[in-house]
Amino acid sequence: MNTVRVVENGLEAKKVIEQFNLQGFTKDDIYLLAHDETRTEDLTDSLDIQDVGVKEEGFLDSVANVFRTRGDELRSKMESLGLSHAEAERFEEELDQGRVVVIASTQP
Repeated sequence: MNTVRVVENGLEAKKVIEQFNLQGFTKDDIYLLAHDETRTEDLTDSLDIQDVGVKEEGFLDSVANVFRTRGDELRSKMESLGLSHAEAERFEEELDQGRVVVIASTQP
């Protein structure tokens, strides 16, 4: 099961993460993506949540992301968390607009 929220900034992301925690998701179930890789790293570090990594994507997809465009990489990461291709495309468009996507996922 996935719950996805689109927010404008880190403050809104923090509020969404707190709501996800109240719904029973742990910090290991919550992922944050921004179009800018540095922004993703800064927010995941400061909010103490997960970045989509090898565990979620698998080794081959993780290596393939090195050769993908950022948009392709983001869609791949969202799909690895269980979002459909169409959902990943829609949320990647939100990321293109400077927004942040917070995903609570029970995917392994």
